[in-house]
Amino acid sequence: MSSARFLDFQYSLSKRKYLRTPSRLFSSPKRLNSGLKQIFEPSIDDMKQVFDKFDSNKDGKISQQEYKATLKSLAMGGNMAREVSDIFRVVDQDLDGFISFKEFVEALKMGGGIRRVDIESAFRVFDKNGDGKISAEEVQDMLRRLGERCSLDDCTRMVSAVDTDGDGMVDMDEFLVMMTQSLTRS
Repeated sequence: MSSARFLDFQYSLSKRKYLRTPSRLFSSPKRLNSGLKQIFEPSIDDMKQVFDKFDSNKDGKISQQEYKATLKSLAMGGNMAREVSDIFRVVDQDLDGFISFKEFVEALKMGGGIRRVDIESAFRVFDKNGDGKISAEEVQDMLRRLGERCSLDDCTRMVSAVDTDGDGMVDMDEFLVMMTQSLTRS
């Protein structure tokens, strides 16, 4: 599974946590500027939240149909049938046609963690107009695609909690801080 897709879901799933505890978001951006080779490891809790988002019928496993529906909601089409088939061929180690949580965790470990470049790719998914900033409207649009309800006021508060320079938007550095605050560095 692509680490960028993991981050897209981590962002949307943890929005309520950021609204409640914005001070947790602020850690030194200087620690993030050491280059694209920096690797971060998601926690088991973060991985479980993402897995649960894919597992829409809550049966404890991800089907190819659930995986495709999730990609479609993120507007990450491409050659979806082939891509999903290839992913399942690699990740579905017990060959039952599904991805279990254990296989999901193993796939993330196989990928070597989440690289800074993956976080930057996730940023571009949210930054629909390509201006290098994420607005509250862009957050709301992405959350809506993921099936989450979020008022524009809530999205504005979420952006404000991350917006350290006060411009009303989330830039790449602010996004990096937010996305990595619950991850450990490898």
